[in-house]
Parts: sequence; structure tokens; C-alpha cells
Amino acid sequence: MSDRQGVVDAASANAQASVNQGKNYWNSVAADDNAMLGDVPSVSGFRHVPKVDLQGSRTFLARMGIGTKHGRHDVNRVLEAGAGVGRVTCGLLLNVAQTVDVIEPVAKFTAALGGNPGVGKIFNVGLQDWAPDEGDRYDLIWVQWCVGYLDDEQLVAYLERCKATLTPETGLIVVKENLSTSGKDYHDATDDSVIREDEKFRSIFTQAGLRVVRTDLQRGMPERAPRRLLPVRMYALKP
Repeated sequence: MSDRQGVVDAASANAQASVNQGKNYWNSVAADDNAMLGDVPSVSGFRHVPKVDLQGSRTFLARMGIGTKHGRHDVNRVLEAGAGVGRVTCGLLLNVAQTVDVIEPVAKFTAALGGNPGVGKIFNVGLQDWAPDEGDRYDLIWVQWCVGYLDDEQLVAYLERCKATLTPETGLIVVKENLSTSGKDYHDATDDSVIREDEKFRSIFTQAGLRVVRTDLQRGMPERAPRRLLPVRMYALKP
């Protein structure tokens, strides 16, 4: 989430994106919310970030008609990609869904999730290897802070698989990710991920046969140097 240096061109960034190295990084960290957020909440002045993030996501869903108040509706089944220890699953998605399935390659992160009411299938695989079970249909697919471990081709293919498993007519994909502010995609050496520009995301969505029906910036993140965070944007996508 931090605003790091190390800008490279888009082709080089994709070449450096390594799923295995990223997984090794996450296997080395603690199975808690602080680690899932890159230790950001432990830094003075940043402790509010988890709460702000969840509230921003809740507001975004409400604007798409999904929620528990003011005539909004809940949904039957949700899939969360890159679920980690379930911070978003438990803090957001289980409040608006009957069942939440999760994708998370690091098994130690999901070890306690299966005991939570409403948590359904747990896919301990990377996004590049995930495929829906036959007959699965999702009303909402939530994808947050995880697609940087996929190169552009893998991300297009993943989104195409998501699209194929959406509930017809009403299904929605939400992608919530950091944005590059350098004018180029760049490589984050800490976990070997790629941070993309807004323009690149929109191109990938189009290649996957998806259209942006709403997009908002996450509000309330620290924006002042030297510890400002990257901007975070939410995209609601439909076929």
C-alpha cells in the first residue's frame, strides 16, 4: 500500500511479477490483519486505515444497491479473491451475503475461516490457477489488493473466468486496487508485485469483455509525504 519508488516500464513490470515469489513473501508474514495490510496500521497516524478501507467499500456497494439499509438488498453468494485472513470477508461481505466463498493461496491464512458461519468454499490456490466449480454462480465477486501478482495476460484470463461465473444480468465484479502515480506501471520489490495505472486497468477490463459501470476513489487514506499511501480505486464491472 505504500508509495514506493522503483518505476519501470510496463513490459518490465510484468516480467518481474512472480507468483511464486509473492507467495513466498506472504508465507513469511504473520496471519493477522496488520500483516495483510503491509504493517501499515502499526504506523503512527495510519491506524485508521482498516476502518476507512472497509467503510469506503461499504459505501461503494451501497451505491451499487447492495447493503442492509435504506431499501438496498443483500445477495445470495459472493466470491472474495485474495481473502487473506478474512478481514474483508468478515468485516464487509458476510454482512451483505448469505454465503462467501474465498480464494487464498496461503493455507495458514484461511485456517480459521472455515469455522465462521456463512463462509462456504475455500480455494487454497492462486488466482491464476482458480477455476469455478461446475454450476457455481456468484452475485458479487470482490477482488482487492491481489491482482498485482498476475501479469496482464493472467489477469485478463482470470477476469474472463470470473465473468463466466457471474449470475446472469445482475452479477457484479468489484476490483479494488492501488494505482501507480508515476505515469507507468511499476514493480514493488517488497512482495514482487506490479502496481498498475488506471489506464492499464481499463484496458485489461475491456480485453476481458467487461465494462466499468461505476468507479470511485477510496477516500480518507493518508496523502501527505513522507508516508502517504498510493491512491486506491474501486471499479464495478459488468459483462
